[in-house]
Amino acid sequence: MTESDINLLEGLRKQSSKAQQQMLERYGNDVFAQVARLIPGLENAEEVYQDVFIKVFRNINMYDAEKSTLKTWISRIAYNESISFLRHKNAPVIYYEDREGEAEKLSETEVETTFGQPNQETVQLIRAALKHLPPDEQAIITMFYYEEMSLKEIAYVTESIPTTVASKLSRTRKKLYKIIKMLQS
Repeated sequence: MTESDINLLEGLRKQSSKAQQQMLERYGNDVFAQVARLIPGLENAEEVYQDVFIKVFRNINMYDAEKSTLKTWISRIAYNESISFLRHKNAPVIYYEDREGEAEKLSETEVETTFGQPNQETVQLIRAALKHLPPDEQAIITMFYYEEMSLKEIAYVTESIPTTVASKLSRTRKKLYKIIKMLQS
């Protein structure tokens, strides 16, 4: 941990408004991007974003540098707040369900062709397709591709283990591939 991180943590633990402002400047954009990818509607995303930092500031004493980086710890809170918000939201959402198991039959090579070097059109299709996935699957895809988190970091955020995350990521990528193909047709 760097000297500035140690100073930031000390200030946060003393509930210094300067330290809180510094944290918002350092991590605010990333947290908002993470939340906004999962939460529909700007107002809802802003509400969850605020809830995340309220929880961060209230629970800063629970942060353990031995378990994760500060950024990953905050991501975990953002993930949990986002998923909680979506679960309590009353609007019905229809997700793609692979009832015949067709997505599982796809090879990683076939999927990698789409996700390996995506062009602008593919990126737009991925964004559109993400909306057809359940929130937990959306979160794993966004953490891995948009936030470039490692499987270990995603496992910490989702309270899982890296092998489970890798397996779920593989299944979700295949599902996403099927959704993209449906959107293209």
